[in-house]
Formats: sequence, structure tokens, C-alpha cells
Amino acid sequence: MDRLEDPNFGGLTEIYLRISDIQTFCPPAWYCVRTQPKHEHIAAAHLKKMAGVEVFLPRIRFKRATRQGTAWVTEALFPNYLFARFNWQKSLREVQHARGIHGVVHFGERWPTIQEGIIEDLRRAVGTTELCVIPALLSPGDEVEIASGNFQGLQAVVTRVMPNRDRVAVLMEFLGRQTSIELPASAVIKPGSERSTIL
Repeated sequence: MDRLEDPNFGGLTEIYLRISDIQTFCPPAWYCVRTQPKHEHIAAAHLKKMAGVEVFLPRIRFKRATRQGTAWVTEALFPNYLFARFNWQKSLREVQHARGIHGVVHFGERWPTIQEGIIEDLRRAVGTTELCVIPALLSPGDEVEIASGNFQGLQAVVTRVMPNRDRVAVLMEFLGRQTSIELPASAVIKPGSERSTIL
């Protein structure tokens, strides 16, 4: 086994790949496919139309702070990457030139295949819809960012969660002093890597 370390995998910093010698007979195998930026869903849609090509595009849905407040967004679990299973000899050229594709990951003349077990582990993590919703759960002591209202952009610490009222009490520093305020739970988000809950 060779270990590939690539920061562009969006949180998956280590993935074990089985390097297969390309022989006369090449059974279908899983490959890592790099897409054009923010074109994962377009690339996946075009690959799915090809005969003999299976596509796996794990995605996550989570809350993010925007200028208009919090919003639910959906992104690829590994930005700019997806996985495709195909016959290397028959379909490589077609896959390489599909719309939205930047190329199939390779190292010179070596074309690494991804172990079936890794794909199955990822499928279990994101579910049959290939979409994992990251719940916006809050607990006392959580560091949060206020994402809407007059205090948008400020940092605070959750001191109390009121699920019946869908509100939280937070402690924040404002004008040089600590102030406790109540906010709708939807007005705060936990900053950090959403992908860390899966990977």
C-alpha cells in the first residue's frame, strides 16, 4: 500500500490507496477524480450518463454564516473531488474529458485504485442518499459566532440552551465588558470544520 497525503482532499488528509499494475485485463475499479472548482455535481451528473461508470459523490449539508444571516448549504465532502468506478482501459479517456472533470488522479504512469472498503465506509457515514446533514447542536460552553442581528460577526460562549423556546443564552464581550444576552438558536453557529464530524 502507498499512502497519499493531499491537503486538497478537504479534511481527508490520509487515504490508503492500492496501487494496481495496469495489465491486459482491467476489471472495473474505483478511482479518485478531480473536478473543476465547485463543479462536483456537474461532473457527477455527466459521468452518471456514461455506460459502465458508477459515481459516488458524498456531500454534507450544514449551517453557515452569510451576510443575510445563517443559511443551510450543501457542499461536497471532499471539495473538487469525487469517486468513480470504471474500466480503466475502456473508459479512462471518456472520463478524463467529461464536462466538469479536471482529471483522474494519477502519479506518472501509476493510476491508483481506491479500496472497496474505503468507499463502503464513506457510504455508511453519509447514508444512502450520499448526503449527510450536520445537525446544529449546541451545548453550554460551546464557542459560537453570532450570524445575524445587531451583533453579527461577534464571538460568544453559550451559557444556557433553551430547547423549548429554541433560544440560547450567550456570554459575549461588548464595549469592553462581558454581557449576557438571549438569542434565537438559529442566530448562532459553531465555527470549525463541519467535515470533522464524519472524517
